[in-house]
Amino acid sequence: MKLRESIYVIGEGLTEKYYFQHLKKLKAYSCVVRPRFFSGNNGIYYLEKRTRELLLADVTVICVFDADVSQRNEEEKARLQNFIKEFKDNENVIICDSLPSIEFWFLLHFKKTNKHFENYNSIRNELRKYIPWYDKTEKYLMQDQWVKILILKQDTAIKNGKSLNTGDGSYSNIFKAIEILESMS
Repeated sequence: MKLRESIYVIGEGLTEKYYFQHLKKLKAYSCVVRPRFFSGNNGIYYLEKRTRELLLADVTVICVFDADVSQRNEEEKARLQNFIKEFKDNENVIICDSLPSIEFWFLLHFKKTNKHFENYNSIRNELRKYIPWYDKTEKYLMQDQWVKILILKQDTAIKNGKSLNTGDGSYSNIFKAIEILESMS
């Protein structure tokens, strides 16, 4: 596999895909974000497989995923723990999980909190205080306006994300991806 860029972003769903595609365009990040790198419903298994494939090409892989599925499913929880154990010390793999979902990362752009949110629906109402029209539909996500709003507060989100302990309440490690992408642009 011959790859032209050195950073590849892979993930689970539509929200992650559109967020990073918009960031790449709006901030001129040097990375690859392709629809085929986002698995939909295949979960951690897909991320493991794609990560191993990309590492063979000697690139950096940013893995973006929601950790809430592992909280509800014992098999996925074990798979996630093995995935993190296998790649946590690999300098070419950046694990960017969010609990419960990436929307918590979006909320950190506006508010420092580690309140435990059960799932996306529990975050949605809080997030809509800051982005009233936010919706998790492809029709909405494919427009870049919501990411433009987030970019204005990106430094706040990084600071807020770094200050949280992943063992207490909700958290997001997406700040790790943003810092790397910022350093490469």
